[in-house]
Order: sequence, then C-alpha cells, then structure tokens
Amino acid sequence: MIEEQISPFRGFMNWLQESVTVKLVFIGFLILVLLIPSALINDLIFERAARQSEVVKEIADSWSGEQTIKGPVLVVPYKRIVKAIDGDKKEFDKEIIENLYLLPENLKMDAAVKTDKLHRGMFEAVVYNSSVKVSGNFGKPDLAALSLTPDQLVWDKARIEFSISDLKGLKNNPIINAAGQHLTAEPSFNAHPVFDGGLQTNINLATVKEAGFTFDFTLDLKGSQEMHFMHLGKTTDVSVKGNWSSPSFDGRYLPDERHMDTAGFKANWRMLYYNRPYPQQWVVDNNVLNDDKKLENASFGVKLRLPVDQYQKITRTSKYAILIVLLTFVSLFLTEVIRKQRVHPFNYVLIGAAMVIYYTLLLSFSEQIGYNFAYLIASAATIGLVSVFIASLLKNKAAAGLFALILSIIYIFIFVIIQLEDLALMIGSIALFIIVALLMYFSRKINWDKH
Repeated sequence: MIEEQISPFRGFMNWLQESVTVKLVFIGFLILVLLIPSALINDLIFERAARQSEVVKEIADSWSGEQTIKGPVLVVPYKRIVKAIDGDKKEFDKEIIENLYLLPENLKMDAAVKTDKLHRGMFEAVVYNSSVKVSGNFGKPDLAALSLTPDQLVWDKARIEFSISDLKGLKNNPIINAAGQHLTAEPSFNAHPVFDGGLQTNINLATVKEAGFTFDFTLDLKGSQEMHFMHLGKTTDVSVKGNWSSPSFDGRYLPDERHMDTAGFKANWRMLYYNRPYPQQWVVDNNVLNDDKKLENASFGVKLRLPVDQYQKITRTSKYAILIVLLTFVSLFLTEVIRKQRVHPFNYVLIGAAMVIYYTLLLSFSEQIGYNFAYLIASAATIGLVSVFIASLLKNKAAAGLFALILSIIYIFIFVIIQLEDLALMIGSIALFIIVALLMYFSRKINWDKH
C-alpha cells in the first residue's frame, strides 16, 4: 500500500527532472532573476562614470574650465533728456546717461592650442594652453536708426568689454591696442556690464568719434576639454590649430575647412551676420548678450575630449547581458536535449553567475588598460571558464569546443555592434534574425510530445 502511494510521487519527481517544459520554465525564471545583479552592475557602471566626471571637473577647477571667448563690444555712453517731476509736482528736464552698444564690423580670432593630460589616480582629463589673437574693427554707428545725434555721445567715456568663461585661466593681463592707444584690461565692476564676470578697458575716442577704429589683443589662456567662440562680427573669421589628433567640432556653426592627422588639427570658420542672433547695434539693454539660448545659437568651437569613453561602451555592452545569458542557456539546453545528457539546474545558476561577473571584470580591467583589451581578457576568461565547466559536465571535449565557439561568436558579435554607430541597429537585427532561424532549425530534433 505504501509503495503504491510512493510510486506516484516518484513519478511526479521524475517528470519534474526530465520534463523539457519544466526546464524551460526554470531557465526563464533564472534569466529574470539574473536581471537583478545585471541592474546592480549597471548602477556600478554609472557610479564609476559619475566618479570619472567628478574627478575631471575637479581637475578642471584646479587648472581652468572650458573657455568661451566673447566679444569685444564697444560701449559708448550718451546723454538723454527726459521729463521728471520734482517734490512740488512741477515738471522739469532731467539729463540721464544711457549706453550705446556696438558690435565689430570685422572680427578675427586665431587660436593656437597645445594640449596635455592631467592624471588623478586612474582618471585623466585633457587640458590646454592657448594663445588667441583677437583683431578687427568697429565701424561708424548708425545714429539715425537709433534716434540719436552725434552731440549726445560721450566719446571720451567709451569702453571696450569682452569676456572669457573662466578668468582663472588668464595667464597674463591683456594689453589692448585700439585707436592708437595701448590699454590694460581690468575686471568689469561697472553697474551695467555687458558680460557677467567680464573684462573691460576705458578708451577715449574723442579724436576718433564716429570714424571707427581697429583693435587687436592677445589672450594667453589655460582651459580644459573645450574651446568655444562667439560670433559677434558682421564678418567673423576664426582659425584654430592644435596638437590634438581627434578633435570634434560642435556648436551652431561647423568649420568651412578642417584638416586632421596624427600630428594635430586645423579648422577655419567664416560667418556673416545674417544668421547671427544679435543686432549690430542697440541701446539701453545691457543683457542682450547674456541670453543663454542666443549664446547657444551664436557659439561654436572644438572639443578636445578623450577619444574613448570606456564607461559609455561598457554601458552599451551591459545592455546585451540578458541576450548573452539567454543565448548561452538556449545553446546549453539544446545541447542537453539533443545529446540526451541532463545538466542540473544548479549548473545553470553557476554559468549565469559567470556571465554576470563578466561585466565586473570588463569594468575593472577597462579602467586600467582600456575597453578593447579589457573586453578581450574578460571574454577569454569567461569563455574558457564556462567551456571547461561544460566539458566536465558533459564528459565531451567536442561538445565543449562547440560551445566555446558559440560563445566566441556571441562575444565577437557584441563587440562589433559596440564599435558600430549608424549600422548597429541593422547589423544587430540581421544577426538576431539568423539566430532565431538557427534555433528553429535545431529545435526540429526535439520531440516535445515526450516531455
């Protein structure tokens, strides 16, 4: 009687152990469970990437930050008579001082950039020293368009204002040659500066007045990561050359000419004022050039960032973690069913753990030797470990060799996808289609009705 009761239980246990359906359900559940450590690894990658950004920012703060060169702008005070009311409520004429703002007719900037790398621990940041020669001319203002008369302007109280993003990067005090005068720039402390935290020099234009004048000065700057310029002239010409072999150009305007090789780069821009977001002249409003959106539409330049960001590539690689685990488990499952050699569920757990630990290996090695070599080492170690383990399970070196080949193809496929940009989606879709077709082909040999 007892044996009759035990027999159905043993039958049920045998069914659980041998059922293909149960094994597939277990594999699916295990893949879902592995999403948890995969998510934790993604958090670790983001944490390390944030740490890199933090260190790069600390280096930039110690050296000097990204630089954007703005200006120059000519500011000329003028007198205006307005009606006012005194304490007895009597109207009288009151003289007030307002400002006329004038942008250059022609603006030319020639920048020579010498880059270097600063290290802190395993992290590094690109910094540079540069010499920027700024020259051009201011033309005659159109006073009639502004309803002004020449006698209103106070030419002897004029000033020239310009700015850079991080004044800490200024290596010496700029000397401005303008209208035959040699002028020393100082920080802007007037009540209505054109640029926040800018520089200015007072200039006496009483002998020049409306005739216009030329100017030139040189900025010896330190900076990091990026250098940008502001399109403020009716005609703006910018030339940048440097010893960085892999620059990228960004902003509202791309260079008209560019040349890059292992020795460095050179780029030239030439822009007219037709699509510039600023008027050539205006009055009263000192905040015209401080609008962030307009600044974005008027700035352009070069980025000197490191050519490889291993954290970005590792993040993209980790997105394929579940796909790799799925393909590995499916390959092992088909091998198990076709060869009729049972693999214990705990062994699936161990193989899944190896697949997840792969990403910590990739992350830790890439911080020391770069992404490509780290990918090779982590992939070879994981493929070797899993293949040897499967060889010991199946007692068949040929099957283990075939499994190693499958894993190698998977990892090579992922590496190629990571290197691609525009074709990544198409190549990935084609490869997945082929994989599904192969699974259909091999699954034909399984008699699902017996399981």
